[in-house]
Amino acid sequence: MDVSPKDKFVTVYGRKPVLEALDDPRLEVDKVMLADTARGPAAREILDAARRRGVAVQRATAQRVKVLAGNGKQDQGVLADVVAPRMRPLDVGLRELERRGGPGNVLVLDGITTPANVGMILRTATAAGVDGIVVPRRGVASIDPMVVKASAGVAFRAPVLRCATAAEAAAALAAAGYPIYALDANAKQSVYAADLPKRAAFVLGSETAGISDDVRPHVTGWLSIPMAAGVESLNVASAAAVLCFEVVRRRTTG
Repeated sequence: MDVSPKDKFVTVYGRKPVLEALDDPRLEVDKVMLADTARGPAAREILDAARRRGVAVQRATAQRVKVLAGNGKQDQGVLADVVAPRMRPLDVGLRELERRGGPGNVLVLDGITTPANVGMILRTATAAGVDGIVVPRRGVASIDPMVVKASAGVAFRAPVLRCATAAEAAAALAAAGYPIYALDANAKQSVYAADLPKRAAFVLGSETAGISDDVRPHVTGWLSIPMAAGVESLNVASAAAVLCFEVVRRRTTG
């Protein structure tokens, strides 16, 4: 099956992020794309770093680099495709989880557009051993240098599952037999007290809009994190941490 480059690479752009990727021996860089207008010491530094790593450098128009980077203001005429070894299309990831058997927990990001939040969630969920993190191509911040920085580089090795939208993910997970839970500050059932199955999907919505309307019909249970001292809710990345490590606690205590 042909896999889109967007479903197997993390694209970083800008001189410093590209150089950092090339200088990190833990990362596999598939290719570097450099604008044909890029000249001088900065371009030479990138070309030298790519040569040391044996990475191919393609020249392209500055406009082509801007389009592929998705951020014309910050690409600085250069991007790199970094291999994300655990990134999969959602359908492929679900088949792999099915073949593996046993418990499986998947996070679905829904409408989370702040790169720092996405990055922190990727770091936390990966550290907690979550089996898959759905980062849709639409409605959620792209996995870009800001997300990579917020994740402390974990974004490159996070178990990211890709699809078009959160609603598509919810439908696919429901069809695959995953009960779908969503976090909501007003839910009556606490995440600590709920009887959660070993195999489940959890949707995290944006702090302003919550769970989107096209995801709600797929939700089978609503969960809250108890708050004290009049605090209404947590930042979504903090809520993700509470959820992920509650799942870990249940796994380890049997």
